[in-house]
Formats: sequence, C-alpha cells, structure tokens
Amino acid sequence: MVEQFRTAFQQLIDASVAADPHTFPNAVHHVHTQATHVPTHERELALEALTTLLHTTHLAPGITADLTVLAGALVELGTDPGPTGPHILHLLHTVGQDALTFLHAWNHTGGGTPPAPDHTTADAETRVATHLGPHTAPTATMSWWTLGRHTLAARTMLSEPGVRAHIRRDPALHANLMALANQLSPHLTDFDDIRALLRMSEATSALVLHRTTGRAFRILFDGIGDNFQLHTLLADALLGEQGQGLNGPEPDPRWVTSFRDGPTDPDAPTVWGWWNLIAHDGTRVWNEGVPAEIPTVEGERLLVLDPQPSPRSWNAGRRHPHVHGWLIVDSELDPTEADLWWKHTTPAETDPPHQDQPEHTPLPVTTPAPETAPQPQTDHAPQDEPAPQPTEPGRRRAHPALGLPPLPPEVSRSHSWGPTWRH
Repeated sequence: MVEQFRTAFQQLIDASVAADPHTFPNAVHHVHTQATHVPTHERELALEALTTLLHTTHLAPGITADLTVLAGALVELGTDPGPTGPHILHLLHTVGQDALTFLHAWNHTGGGTPPAPDHTTADAETRVATHLGPHTAPTATMSWWTLGRHTLAARTMLSEPGVRAHIRRDPALHANLMALANQLSPHLTDFDDIRALLRMSEATSALVLHRTTGRAFRILFDGIGDNFQLHTLLADALLGEQGQGLNGPEPDPRWVTSFRDGPTDPDAPTVWGWWNLIAHDGTRVWNEGVPAEIPTVEGERLLVLDPQPSPRSWNAGRRHPHVHGWLIVDSELDPTEADLWWKHTTPAETDPPHQDQPEHTPLPVTTPAPETAPQPQTDHAPQDEPAPQPTEPGRRRAHPALGLPPLPPEVSRSHSWGPTWRH
C-alpha cells in the first residue's frame, strides 16, 4: 500500500505541474483515499513535498486551492502539519488580499451581496472588470473563486497547536490574518472561525489568584475556545486532592473530558460554576469571553477567583470541537510573590444581573434560583487523568474508526482547474 500511495502522489505532482484536467482529479482522490492505509511518516513526507510544490508560482489557482485542502485532509488524519501549516496561512493572506480587491470592486459597481465563491461566474468577472480593468479583474475574481478552499485549509491548520505556536512567533502574520478576517467575516462566515482561532493563539498562560485562601498559581493552557472551557478546566486543576487542594465540588469527569479532547456526554448533568472570574481592576471576566480578553498586568494575564454570590450553569462541550484543549498548573507562587501580585488587584465590582449563555452549544441552559445551589456530584468520582505532555499538548490524533474526512464537494470539481466560465 505504501508503494501505491507513493505512485499516486507522484502522479498528483506530475498532474499538478502539467495542469492536466484528465489525470489531476483521479490523482487527488487516490492520494486522499489511500492516506489512511499508510504510516504517519509517509503522510508527513507527502506534506513536505506538497509544501515544496505549493511554493512554486506556476500552478493554476484552482490546483493550488485543491492541494491546500488535500494538505488539510492529511492533517485531519493526525499528520503533523510541519512547515505546510504556516505556508498555507501565508497563501490565505495572499489570496485573501486579491479577494478583497474583488470585493471592493463589487461594491463599487453596484454593491449588493457578492456571489458565493464557488458560484462565481463570468458575469461577476465582467462586472468587476469595469472598475479594475482587464488585467487585474481575472486575478481578483480567481482569488475570490478559490477563497473558500483556502479558508477551509487554513482553519484546519490553525486548529493545530504547532501552527498556533508559529503564529505567536510571527506577529506580523497574525496581524495580517486578523485584519483579513475582520474585513471578510461579514461576507464569509468561515472567517469567524479564523478570527476565533487567531484569538485562541494569543493566550497560553495566566496568573490565577484565589481570593478565599490568598493562594496564587501560574497556569499554562492551549486550545481554549472560551472562558466556559477555561473555568471548568481551572476547577479540575485546582480543586480537591487530584488538583491543588482548594475546597469545592470537583467537576464531573465527563465535563472535563468534553472540554479537553472528548465528545460531549448527553447524559452528563449541567455544569455548575465555581467562582466569579474577576480581572485585576475588579471588572468581571465573563464566561462568554475568551482568555485573550483577560487584562494584563506587567505582561501577565491576571485572573482572580472570587466566590460567586449566585450559582451559574452552562452546558459542557468545546466551542471548537475539532480543537483539543488542555490546562495545567505550572507552579504555585510562594506567599511573598503572591502578595506582590495581590497588590495589583482591587475588590470586585458589584455583580450586575447577568446569565452566562453557552454560545458554543445549542442546548438551553437553565439557571436555578440562588437557594437551589448545586450539590457536588457524588456518583461520578473524579478521575486521575494524566497531565498533557508539554512537548506536544493538545495534539490531535485520528481515531482509527473515523476514517478519512471527506473532501469538500468543490475540490477537483472544475474540469481544468480554472473557473467554469474559462472552459
């Protein structure tokens, strides 16, 4: 099977370079379907070769878009994206800039809702050409046509911890992609996910101060999509003998699993909150927010855990189910250092009426009256789960029963890897 995979991949490279409409679609699907039957290192070699191929400048736009989606499919199988991930993000920025040119021209020539990228036609190119001219309009229109596939591949790459780590080391790329997402999200909802994953990459640590005991902890985390997830994983890391010994009902292990890397158990009870999350200036850090919004003091995100005056509840489950999350306590600060950080804090503001809503799950949340405060779950003992490995925390691995994720319908649909109006 390895030799068959290598043969199919070589055929894919040859067909890509030749832009051969007769052999390229079969090569794409042969590589795609055989990828589940080869060892991981074979897929990693294939991704490395794809990166080299994608660096060339003579590929047809549709072929480039299809190859990025194929790369994303290989990563979804658990293949380390390596340098392919950052390169696909750079491609998204390049294609996105040209797609913005199309969008601006569309708005200057009558406005209205632009066509969905996959449904772009010759009429769209003719329309924007009246504003852009005959030389710029084709590139802009082709970029708009392929934008959905580039976005799909980039979203997969940003779901990987190694790619998010690269983004943190490349603030210019982060800023460029965030600006692109802000401009395109009103027109393409996939860019909402791109923006959320970029925000996820911005925060990976915090100092947590526990008001009742005065203790302070440095925590490390990644793959946290919102503060519902942060709140629950904090409880798992800090409460009880399995955590740092703070008092409070330990979270149901099914909640913890669903907020880390597992499915949501429909039979698990509703999650009950443990604290009010407070910023150093006394303002609330709402569960609907994200860790990147926690204010900083001297470069550190500072989070105070206050007793909650009334119980709050939400449903278990990650906002981004395809992203695995983790949180660990890196260290506890000694009392002297903790006291220095406490001096940066102020008492919490009066808690206004508010009900946390689980934006990432469609199930309704019912918050009972304060006198019906939740009792600890006693029928599910907390599990002693191993801490994530710091070398590769949150890394997704394909489950052998899942099979290969299907390619989206637009991949390899175009006869000659240009828009249908160019046939």
